[in-house]
Amino acid sequence: MREIVLDTETTGFDPEGGDRIVEIGAIELIGHVPTDNVFHEYIDPERSMPQEAFEVHGLGDDFLRGKPKFAQLGQKFLDFIGDAKLVIHNAAFDMKFLNAELKWMGLPQIPYDRAIDTLDIARRRFPGSPASLDALCRRFAIDNSARTLHGALLDSEILAEVYLELIGGRQPDFALSNDAGRSESTSAGSDWVIPPRPRALPDRINEAEQAAHADFVAKLGEKSLWQN
Repeated sequence: MREIVLDTETTGFDPEGGDRIVEIGAIELIGHVPTDNVFHEYIDPERSMPQEAFEVHGLGDDFLRGKPKFAQLGQKFLDFIGDAKLVIHNAAFDMKFLNAELKWMGLPQIPYDRAIDTLDIARRRFPGSPASLDALCRRFAIDNSARTLHGALLDSEILAEVYLELIGGRQPDFALSNDAGRSESTSAGSDWVIPPRPRALPDRINEAEQAAHADFVAKLGEKSLWQN
């Protein structure tokens, strides 16, 4: 199973009001395991950077000037994600921006049902608790000390770790659900039960320990649970 853990940085909150994407970071997971296949691009937003946004991610006009425009990267991005599910924290925000940029290019929109929203998963798993990326890092003891500013690639790397914890740990089912990995004795599926041992295990309590235990039970009295 292929999934893409994704994050974006933008000039603001509203693409319809003129805000644009300035960074995309995406990491490929195969069977919930990160690969070396990543997509990372800084993008010229073709507008000035508001101070409020600069304070969040530190990407200013001078740095972004001359970087590729989204129109030069849109198809490359779609080719990278393919038909994989997209793992995003607060998916509504990133999907809104990605689809706006793709629409302006005349490229296909990404259906929202392809998004796996880790914010929604966290809120359902831990109702009433903080569900920000930083809060989840604290909960799962994930090192995010390098996250002094928001950055799409770094946040994707951290989110990949958070996602694996949210779905049950780094090895969610230890491959026990993989039919291909079962022995012949388990091929019958869920009706299979553990057969009895052909020979009982030997006692691990010696005679002295058995005598001490019997003496202890006797001292509990006739009404003790162990006497019934």
